[in-house]
Amino acid sequence: VGANNCYSSASSRRSPNHATPWAWPQAVSRSDAIEALREVLEAYPNAGQGGVDQGGWSFAVNELTGRGYARLEYLSGIGKYARSFNGGQPFVDDLELSIGETSVSVRSASREGDSDFGVNAKRLNY
Repeated sequence: VGANNCYSSASSRRSPNHATPWAWPQAVSRSDAIEALREVLEAYPNAGQGGVDQGGWSFAVNELTGRGYARLEYLSGIGKYARSFNGGQPFVDDLELSIGETSVSVRSASREGDSDFGVNAKRLNY
């Protein structure tokens, strides 16, 4: 929660990397909100968006319905950056979601390094 490549709802509100928890309307049930969130996650293009996540993504943990938790892995940084900085391998980023009673806490971070060229912020704003 303090690296320049980590955006989190657990970060201090004063942090430039603070991500506001996603709240759903009061008239929507938690189970309906989880289903809507699942649909949004699954609609994210596997080919990425706007030059981000061109290596695809997958659920590493998918317990949205039971525990209200999911972790997705995104492959980004393919091309010249991966060749220069990561031995030709794509960078792996994690998006974690934790569903509470009225909102979703989020964390999106790169596993390596301190800079991500804005990838995690762009992913959260899809």
